Amino acid sequence: MNYESLSRRGFVHQLGLASLTVPAITTLGLQACGGQAGKTTADEASSTTTTTGSSRKIGIALVGLGKYSEEQLAPALEKTTNCRLAGIVTGTPEKAEKWKKKYDIPDKNVYDYKTFDQIADNPDIDVIYVVLPNALHAEYTIRAAKAGKHVICEKPMAMTPEECQQMIDACKQAGKQLSIGYRLHFEPHNQEMMRLGQNQTFGKVNKIIAEDGQVQSEDNPWRLGRGIGSGGPIRDVGIYALQGAIYTKGQIPIAVTAKFHPVTDPRKFDKVEEGADFQLYFPDGTTAECSASFNKKMNKLRAEAANGWFELAPAYAYGGLEGETSKGKMNVDNVPQQARQMDAFAQCVLTNTPTTVPGELGMRDVQLIAAIFEAARTGKKVDTKNVIQYLDKSALKS
Repeated sequence: MNYESLSRRGFVHQLGLASLTVPAITTLGLQACGGQAGKTTADEASSTTTTTGSSRKIGIALVGLGKYSEEQLAPALEKTTNCRLAGIVTGTPEKAEKWKKKYDIPDKNVYDYKTFDQIADNPDIDVIYVVLPNALHAEYTIRAAKAGKHVICEKPMAMTPEECQQMIDACKQAGKQLSIGYRLHFEPHNQEMMRLGQNQTFGKVNKIIAEDGQVQSEDNPWRLGRGIGSGGPIRDVGIYALQGAIYTKGQIPIAVTAKFHPVTDPRKFDKVEEGADFQLYFPDGTTAECSASFNKKMNKLRAEAANGWFELAPAYAYGGLEGETSKGKMNVDNVPQQARQMDAFAQCVLTNTPTTVPGELGMRDVQLIAAIFEAARTGKKVDTKNVIQYLDKSALKS
C-alpha cells in the first residue's frame, strides 16, 4: 500500500517514544487478542448486516492518512454496516482539514502524533487502525492498546517476532482484540482457494505457485528502505504469496529456502532487496514455489492437485480478481474487500468473539519472513517447525 510523504514519517518517528497513559477499559467486549476462531465463520462475520440486531456502530480511527487510507479504507468505511469512520490521526494539518470536511469529523476526534495518547479519553473511538510504515506498527499498536482501544494493524504485523509478541501481550493486558489487516481472508475468491485446498476437493495439493510483484516507483521512499525504512518486496508483497500458499494448503511449512533476485538497479535497490524466490516445504511433502518483486508485475495463486488444479489471476489485487479451476471458471463475485474485513472485526467486537486473523497469525508470518531472509542470506534450508502453529480454517464448508 502507499503511504504519506517521507517528511511526515520522519516527524512521526521523532515522536515515537512519547509517554503512555493507561485508561479505564471501555464497556465493549473484553476479548483478549488471538485464540481460535469462534462459532461465527468469517463469511458470516463479514456480512454487511449487523447480526446482533444492535444499532451500535463501532467507531474506527485511522492512524496515517496515506493513499491506502484515502483510497481504500475511508471509502470502504462508507460501505460498512457495523462500523464508521470516527476519527483520524495525522501529522499534516492540511490533511486534517480536508478529512474533517469530507467526512464530517468533529474537532475532538482529530489527533496528531503529539496528542495521540489522549485518544484514551474519547468514547467515540473503539478501534484504532494502524496504517503506518512497518517500523511503526509495534509502537502504535502498543500505544493504542494502552489507550484502551481494540486494534487493527496493517500487514506485515511488525519488523521482528519479538515486536509481534510485545503487541500481542499489550493487547492481552488491556483486554482488547488485535486483528491484522489481512483483507484477503474475507475475500470470496481467496476463501474459495482456502476451501478447495483445505477440503482437498481436487485431491491432495502437491504443488503451489504463489507470485506477487509490482514495479515500485520512488514516490514512496520508505518502501525502498529510505528514511524510516522497513520496506522491501518480501515484506510488502511477498507476504501475500506466503499467506496464499499456506491458506490454500492448510498447513504451516516446516522449512524454507530462498534466493534474492539479481540487482538490476543498484541505485534504486541499495537498501532493500529487488526481489526474491522462496520455497515453502510442507509436512506432507508438498512444496510451494513463491516469488516477490519490486521490479516485475506478478499476481497469481495456483494449486496443482492430484485430480485437477485451481488458481486466481489476479489473486491479491483490491478488485478484479478472477478464478478458474480445471472444471471451469469460479462463479465468485468481487466485493469491497476492506469493508468486509472491517465489518468482520466490528462484529467480533460487538459480539465479544475472537477475530479469525489475530496477532498470532501475524506473528506466524513475521517468523516465516525472518526465516526467508535467513535462507536467502545463507543459502541454506532453514527449519521453521517452531513458528506459531496458527491456521485460518474459517472458509471450510461441510
